[in-house]
Amino acid sequence: MSKFKTVKKVGEGFFKEKGSKFLGFVYPCLSEEEAKKKLIQLRKEHNLAVHVCYAFRFGADKKQFRASDDGEPSNSAGPPILGQIQSFDLTNVLVAVVRYYGGTNLGVGGLVHAYRIAAKEAILNTEIIDDEDKKELFISFSYSQMPSVMKYVKGNNCQVLEQDFNEDCFLKLSYPVSNSSFLKELELIAQIQKRD
Repeated sequence: MSKFKTVKKVGEGFFKEKGSKFLGFVYPCLSEEEAKKKLIQLRKEHNLAVHVCYAFRFGADKKQFRASDDGEPSNSAGPPILGQIQSFDLTNVLVAVVRYYGGTNLGVGGLVHAYRIAAKEAILNTEIIDDEDKKELFISFSYSQMPSVMKYVKGNNCQVLEQDFNEDCFLKLSYPVSNSSFLKELELIAQIQKRD
């Protein structure tokens, strides 16, 4: 259950109806805190927009999610956006739709359609990838161990999050939870000291 589908990068979509413009955005996102920061930035960039509606979903189990209508009629914006996340079976994403009001009310049905299409277009304009839950690891090792450690890290689907090669060598890594043998093998290769 640690594997899932998500987006690789930001995607944007657009829908226009009776003068109102709906700008869709999808972001790879790992937490509610990160989502809130992205929404604050989006509101700053679109400070003349009347609504910034959104939905997000996190975790391989897809149990953490939220949808917001941001002042639109109840269930006319957030749930249709969340519906697109569910339709594409995505997680670890934030999808937001910015609305610039065009002077004509669209009605609940029109709003549901507009928010759904803008969200869908944003998702279609990015790359959907397979991913899985990851764990983080802090390691330190000597300069003489660096070639073997780096070769092993690169060959085992790890991502280097931080590195420091001043006095001792230090790495903060992210590795897939499915690679359970990774840690033991790495310790054998480099006599690594784990650090919390």
